Amino acid sequence: MSRYKSKPEYKHGDSDAIGVLMVNLGTPKKPTANSVRTYLREFLSDPRVIEIPKLLWWIILYLFILPFRSFKSAEAYKKIWTNKGSPLLFNSLNIAKKTKLQLNETHNKEIHLELAMSYGSPSINEALEGFHEKSIRQILLLPLYPQYSNTTTGSVFEAVSKSLSTRRWIPEFRFINHYHDLPLYIEALANNIKSYWEINGRGEKLLFSFHGLPHKMLIDGDPYHCQCQKTARLIAEKLSLKDEEWFISFQSRLGRAKWLEPYTDETLINWGKDKKGVIDVTCPGFAADCLETLEEIAMQNNEFYTEAGGELLRYIPALNSQENHISMLSELITENISDWLKKDALKSTDMYVQELGQSCQRAAQKGAKN
Repeated sequence: MSRYKSKPEYKHGDSDAIGVLMVNLGTPKKPTANSVRTYLREFLSDPRVIEIPKLLWWIILYLFILPFRSFKSAEAYKKIWTNKGSPLLFNSLNIAKKTKLQLNETHNKEIHLELAMSYGSPSINEALEGFHEKSIRQILLLPLYPQYSNTTTGSVFEAVSKSLSTRRWIPEFRFINHYHDLPLYIEALANNIKSYWEINGRGEKLLFSFHGLPHKMLIDGDPYHCQCQKTARLIAEKLSLKDEEWFISFQSRLGRAKWLEPYTDETLINWGKDKKGVIDVTCPGFAADCLETLEEIAMQNNEFYTEAGGELLRYIPALNSQENHISMLSELITENISDWLKKDALKSTDMYVQELGQSCQRAAQKGAKN
């Protein structure tokens, strides 16, 4: 038996199709310690996420992190869990659903767009198996990470590559590895902040909080830190903010090693001690609201700030499935598959149909299935 997968009942002349794979990080199935432990085990076992010698990290993970962090994280998930389940999952599914609808309406054809999670379900491999069954031989990969990092986008690319490498007929493949300075993305974020201010008024300062990484990754050449800086600067320029009216920090650090600085929690505690007023926080690195935005920022860091003496911290929601976010993603996808769409349009012409028929006849004479 061959080690490479072929589509069941492959027939010569099967039509090709275009697929778009959106990927986000992942989430436990339930806000329970067991479910969180399963999720964390998969997430923290990724060598692109944790760059520590495998044996040493295995000891730390199984003896110290999983037995204790699973319960703590489960309690945090319970605070944000809804009757629709995990906010990250249903927000990401809504993004995928609306983007697919807009693409299909714009181009008047079916573009197969699926959402997958790096860790948990729906998995990357499951989504690609679905594409395989539909004879999709042109795939665009879009990780929902505006800023590139080895830990996120790099990990997604590796997982997709491993899955596709098992195929007999590897599809044509394209990969969007960042969109941190895309004008439509910057405009969508700036308009989101403006809309929030129009309804709620403007705070004393705007804090851009990005997910943190170990500082060593910056030294080793990961572009994430620089791309975060550029994203924040472009948004501040779009909003005509003065230098003293905005600030950048990094959240969600793990362990005792040095991470990207300044830290969000320490920044807010210091501002609280200085008796700052209303602080607005936006998290441009998150396409969809999740544990890190809804619990860590809106709840936990809000407490840090007010308990230290600050007046109020307000979290500005992520873009989620807002219309301008969907339009931006649709434009980004269209730009990257425009030539595929042109080729696809040619397949409906009489000449193409005639040539395909002749090709199938020749293949049938040589024993191929038609």
